[in-house]
Amino acid sequence: MRPFSWDDLQYFLAVARTGQLSAAARKLRTNHATVSRRIDRLEQALGTRLFERNPRGYLLTAAGEKMVERAEVIEREAAHVQSELAGDATSVSGVVRISTLEGFGNFFLADRLPDLASSLPSLSIELLIIQQIVSLSRREADMSVTLSTNRAGSHHYEKITMYRLFLYGTREYLESHPPVRRRSDLASHRIIGYIEDMIFTPGLDYHREILPGARAFYQSSSIHAQLAATRKGLGLCVMPNFMARHYPDLVPVIPKEIHLERYYWCIAHQDVAHTPRIRMLTDFIKTEAEAAKDDFHGQNLLA
Repeated sequence: MRPFSWDDLQYFLAVARTGQLSAAARKLRTNHATVSRRIDRLEQALGTRLFERNPRGYLLTAAGEKMVERAEVIEREAAHVQSELAGDATSVSGVVRISTLEGFGNFFLADRLPDLASSLPSLSIELLIIQQIVSLSRREADMSVTLSTNRAGSHHYEKITMYRLFLYGTREYLESHPPVRRRSDLASHRIIGYIEDMIFTPGLDYHREILPGARAFYQSSSIHAQLAATRKGLGLCVMPNFMARHYPDLVPVIPKEIHLERYYWCIAHQDVAHTPRIRMLTDFIKTEAEAAKDDFHGQNLLA
């Protein structure tokens, strides 16, 4: 093994996290040829292949997986040194990709993250909103907001907030359909919900708790599309209070009897969870959620 340039490690980590030369080049503000050259040089110096190349991109080898752990330790220590020397928020730099569920991302984070981004010009934030679980282990994201409580030893978990969901319909829909005074009355109503065989996390399987055995009349993988159908008067839909509260035309249906509680969690790989950029974003999300706890909890609907 020959000595290698420490600078090559940032190119290695960028490719490990994105799986693509072009995506890594965008992160590093360079071109894919430079990234490829740096990876080749690092592999030659180490005398081992860090990636398997295939048409889908760059996949880490076993040696590459081990190298990621060591490279992230170096990255973290370098960030700590920079932070200590700078002594303020301007030391937070680099790129952070956060994956989040659609409701939390579109109806909460999207309005708030620009404020953080504008205060940290050296930090590039990538907000990934997608209807599937993103793998932190495969470096598809640096951190994730999820409902999962299935803890993995390699991940760091922090609770963001509890939130409540209620069953909603438009005033017009409720006035033109049979009244709902108890749960059993829902049998005569159309329900809007997720596509059953595409529910990727148990926390989104609302109907199993509210209407066991019932099948949604109109199904979509997108909560935004479910909201649109509900506001068109198509039926009733379970959705978070922090989302529905923005629409005065939506009315909660027997909220004291029908409501669900869920928790949002912030998850990051242990190796990067305490780096300045991840810590800054995690603390920001938790602070903003605490300030909006009344919207998340919907306690007024239970009074």
